[in-house]
Amino acid sequence: MTDTPSERPSEDVTTSQTAPHKTATGKDNVVEIVAPVSGRVIPIEDVPDPMFSEKVVGDGLGISKPKSGKILAPVSGKVMMVAKTGHAFALKTENGLEVLVHLGIDTVELKGEPFDMTISRGDQLHAGDKVGIMDVDVIKSAGKDTTVIVAITNTAKKLDNLKVTHKAVTSGDPVAAATLKKLKSAEKSTTSSAQGSSASGTTSGAAAGGAAAGSTPASVPAASGEGADAGQGNAGQGNATDQGNAAAERPADLSGYDATAWDVINSIGGKENISSLTHCITRVRFYLKDESKANDDAVRDTDGVIDVVKAGGQYQVVIGPAVEDVYDAVTKQLRDVETKDAADAEAKERPTTLWGWAKLGFSSLIGVITGSMIPVIGLLAAAGILKGILALLVQAGWVDDSTQTYIIIDAMGDAVFYFLPIFVGFTAARRLGSDPIIVAIVGGVLAYPTLVDMASKPGDKSLLGMSLNAEFFGLPFHMASYSYSIFPMIVAAWLASILEPWLKKVIPTVLRMIFVPLCEVVIVSLAIMLILGPAVMFVSEGIASTLMWIYHISPTISGLLIGGFYQCLVIFGLHWAVIPIVTDQVSGPGGDSPINAIISATMVAQGGAVLAIFLKTKLLKIKELAGPAAISAFCGITEPAMYGINLKYGRVFIMASIGGAAGGILTGTFNVTMYAFTGSLVGFPSFLPPGVGIGANFWGYLIASVTSLVVSFVLTYFFGFKDSDVENGREVKKVRLGRRDPVQK
Repeated sequence: MTDTPSERPSEDVTTSQTAPHKTATGKDNVVEIVAPVSGRVIPIEDVPDPMFSEKVVGDGLGISKPKSGKILAPVSGKVMMVAKTGHAFALKTENGLEVLVHLGIDTVELKGEPFDMTISRGDQLHAGDKVGIMDVDVIKSAGKDTTVIVAITNTAKKLDNLKVTHKAVTSGDPVAAATLKKLKSAEKSTTSSAQGSSASGTTSGAAAGGAAAGSTPASVPAASGEGADAGQGNAGQGNATDQGNAAAERPADLSGYDATAWDVINSIGGKENISSLTHCITRVRFYLKDESKANDDAVRDTDGVIDVVKAGGQYQVVIGPAVEDVYDAVTKQLRDVETKDAADAEAKERPTTLWGWAKLGFSSLIGVITGSMIPVIGLLAAAGILKGILALLVQAGWVDDSTQTYIIIDAMGDAVFYFLPIFVGFTAARRLGSDPIIVAIVGGVLAYPTLVDMASKPGDKSLLGMSLNAEFFGLPFHMASYSYSIFPMIVAAWLASILEPWLKKVIPTVLRMIFVPLCEVVIVSLAIMLILGPAVMFVSEGIASTLMWIYHISPTISGLLIGGFYQCLVIFGLHWAVIPIVTDQVSGPGGDSPINAIISATMVAQGGAVLAIFLKTKLLKIKELAGPAAISAFCGITEPAMYGINLKYGRVFIMASIGGAAGGILTGTFNVTMYAFTGSLVGFPSFLPPGVGIGANFWGYLIASVTSLVVSFVLTYFFGFKDSDVENGREVKKVRLGRRDPVQK
């Protein structure tokens, strides 16, 4: 299909409720939209991204389960924006409709790998023209949603009616008809000049800003849900008061981006209130002398502006893909004001106090941890469910734990945890900018069966309570077991990201291919095994000893502390020092572990939190993650819940920890103990004393578990999470720490 919207007969559009009429330019006011990819058309409300489903970006449609292959232009028009990563592009039709195409959810994180775009800004396209190629398999393998979104970014200003056909389509098929609003009499006389103004030139950039350039709620937070809505609504309402006053003062020769720039400057307190400015991919970032002088509503009401965000000491005006044009117009009018690049901006946002640095460091660490774990969350959840099923089969007597059947199923469930250092090494390296394959090899070294077996044997000597069970060139050291470990591999990825650029500088080019990975594997592996790994174990064993000391003083207080903070130990892998204590207790003369009983309550609490989110959220992608994570937590594996959701949306983890503390208090108070290893809800038989069956211990477990579940569920449901949090969720970026060369793409 190559007809332009203005050339198509109006009768081709049969779904519009409004009879076609002519714009001031004499063109038909109905724009037919064709499918940019093959798939199934779904309502925009069903798109698993609140920026789109809540129509913050604008009205439109989604295409689910798209097929790999050619990407087509949905309308005829001029290319206004093409994301550097290829995941989005925007067009403006001849009659002013601005259309954004966003390829998948969170695909900006894939750095362009699935996309090969063949268009550039300024190109003139016809509907159905090829704009590039998309590889759906690459998107799926990265764990991203493949839904393609077509959004009309100037909905409030231009769109009167949108009729969408919900069906399976082939790329190029008609999928929607957009009916434009009638122009007011005063507007008709100025239509031609308005086409070059900021109203048409920058609105697509504004509305597309969050989606096209940064794309997702995680990377484009709004000031608030209300702020986002206001930005969307006000864009179409105009500036009856504030903008009217500005227009009276604005120089008559200003139009387009220059007019937008003048209005923004005027609304934030004028030139004299601006210390400096910079810009990123979607926003002009101002450093204001007095932020109270800025009129947020007036800025939001400016044509070409989608929203205002205040963060990091910056007054951020969200523009979108036209940000460079607006930035250039602003700087032209602020010749005597200092401008900064992105690096300067980041430096400006750095804290100035010790507490500020501590918060920044912890937040960054949690961001890296969750970012490293998210790609394997699905595997962890599946493995947790499988291990839970196996436990039930054993407890029901259908499978004997001495048979080969048990061994095979157990291997399926354990493999992802046993080799977790390899997977985490790979994903952490991608986040921190080091070579994923090299760091994965380091993970393979730490998970090597012979070394794991070495770690299980005691040594003749000890240091600081740690058995010196290995030696390297005569140097004795503590070999810990790194299977199931997370934190040591994140440290390994960080070390590799520092070491690798240095090695590339000192090793001749002709030798790099062999000697860079060789040196990196050797140095990083030894650093973890000889120094950093034992340091982590020293800290963890100290924590374990403290917990046992507290438990012997007061089971109730111990229940409070373990229940409230045990999952914090899991984050950093420090909980493994507690496992030997539990093992000794269960395999010892008594055959039971009160510590493990408290830990079980924390598992239930983490599951209760994600269960609350599963039932509350309207976002499909969150439901798809929360449901399996809840099941996994109730099967005794909390990592999917923690790394997939609870830590990412910090309040959720806090609410779950409160629930764990509540359950832990009751577990300690009732002197509940466990007679096996399997905890959480699936492990209820572990609380039946041998030869006794259901009694006080089981009822104590049941009361404590229900309390953990209810407390964490209620707190999370009402206070811990709302869908708008997804827009402000912890941003997981690819980062480089220290003084190193830029990340190579």
